[in-house]
Amino acid sequence: MTRSHDSGWRTAFLLCLSLVASTACAADEPFRPEAGKFPALDKSRSYRGVLAFVDHANRRGSLRVESTGEFFRNPPHPFAMLPYGMVRQHGAPADLRDLSLGAVLHVRAFLPPDPKTSAVPVSQEGPPDRPAENHVLLLEDEPSFCLREGKIWKLNEVDLQKSQGMISATCETKKSGDGRATGEKLTFDAATRIWRGRECLTPADLVSESVWPAEGKKTLSGQPVHLALTWQPTPGGVFLRYHITDIWLDETAMQRAAQNQTEKHKALIRSRWMPAWIDAVEYGKFGRATATATLFGGMDPSLYADFKTGSHAVMNAAENTLKHAGGAYGPAHMASKGSILTVTQATGEIPLGSSGIQIRFETDLIIEGIRPGRVVRVRPGNWPELTVSREEYLNDGNNPEDRFPTPAIFPKY
Repeated sequence: MTRSHDSGWRTAFLLCLSLVASTACAADEPFRPEAGKFPALDKSRSYRGVLAFVDHANRRGSLRVESTGEFFRNPPHPFAMLPYGMVRQHGAPADLRDLSLGAVLHVRAFLPPDPKTSAVPVSQEGPPDRPAENHVLLLEDEPSFCLREGKIWKLNEVDLQKSQGMISATCETKKSGDGRATGEKLTFDAATRIWRGRECLTPADLVSESVWPAEGKKTLSGQPVHLALTWQPTPGGVFLRYHITDIWLDETAMQRAAQNQTEKHKALIRSRWMPAWIDAVEYGKFGRATATATLFGGMDPSLYADFKTGSHAVMNAAENTLKHAGGAYGPAHMASKGSILTVTQATGEIPLGSSGIQIRFETDLIIEGIRPGRVVRVRPGNWPELTVSREEYLNDGNNPEDRFPTPAIFPKY
């Protein structure tokens, strides 16, 4: 089975990924990225799975990786997002906290850059359901995957029995005749959401409109749609059959879903600050310094537009999980204040994970965590200064174990 909208950067995003569309999904040998370098997508390993666990504050989780056999018995396989790793939902930028447990996700991943500081156990190459490449560059839901790959689901037949049923569908490229269509049977129920233009419908609504039958089968003649898929227990001893949570019947509906997700993600980034890493630091006297940083990719263009030459900004050290570091009262406690001297946009091919936008930030009091190769977060002056929840920042970024909660977080009664 195969699967996957913003303007502006989306064109570059799709172009970057199309460069590897004709290559193998994974390198011949597992690839380990280098610190300070964005890895090439064609060196990643691709696989698909069902989201079993999420720790959004540490940008990690577990997937039940798809494989043959008794799929539901596969143990959850841990994964961690790379600092510049991107999450996509409904064809738009997203965060792990936006994804629903059970969602079918597509993965492009590498070996951990530094196994000693990995946020998840380092995997050894073994069965297909436990890939060693568990540090993720791109994590996307079914609609995102199809939109990026130029694929579409086509509904062939619906079989409705009371409040639930089965849909026979194929996933194929929009350019028909390539011989790559994959047919599947997918379940749905009364809770399945059906999006049409600005409407949110249910299967019962389509029945009342005589679009679907009240009982039995009806041919749908290859109706093109986008689908969101999940896994849930299936009767009849079927180990692997996916379930439809959402159907988008037209482009208007899909675009509205993407816009809603984009606005949600924009609000998140403005409150948590833009992630980046430090390329170089020029040190002056008495704590003054100029840091050059590359902003990470995958964001809405309006966020990057807020980084302007001459504008005020604040920069704080961050850990590889993107947690703010070095402050006991939130991200702004120890952050360096200053101004943006220049903003430059790289030309040519921009690797996935990078925005291609580089800023030079000058401060009169640089903090320890702003060093070449380190991850930082940057807040332009026109973004609000907000306090994030305690699990999203560290008192001290020097100890990787401080990232994770211990039993001490629970009160003693």
